[in-house]
Amino acid sequence: MSADTTATAPPAGRYGRGGDRDSDRRLKVIGAVCGVLGLGLIAWLGGSYMLRESKINGSVPTFEVLSDSEVQLHLTVRKSSGQAGSCTVRSQGDDHGVVGVADFPVPAAGSSYDAVVTLRTTSRGTTAELLGCTPAK
Repeated sequence: MSADTTATAPPAGRYGRGGDRDSDRRLKVIGAVCGVLGLGLIAWLGGSYMLRESKINGSVPTFEVLSDSEVQLHLTVRKSSGQAGSCTVRSQGDDHGVVGVADFPVPAAGSSYDAVVTLRTTSRGTTAELLGCTPAK
């Protein structure tokens, strides 16, 4: 006995709509557009947050070792007018060990700040370097 092996199509609508390529393509395009818009929004928010932060740039153009416990340095700072902050300076000894670190306040007045400051050290310092400046919150 041989069985009849002819396949029949399932009844229409029984298993949902068939694969509609146009609707699949439309969903992919909508998903891609939403993804690009989402990434653009994140980039815009991040950029506006970073630009909102004020910058303070400083340098130590010259320094002089006054004694075994003091280094005098010239601190120059460029900043936004009305922006206060502080700058961190350090000095190292002959063995490259840190012998002094201090934060010096930067007043809000003006768009630049120049000062000759004295850094106290634990032993003779041979350098004076600016580690960085941070704006006041």
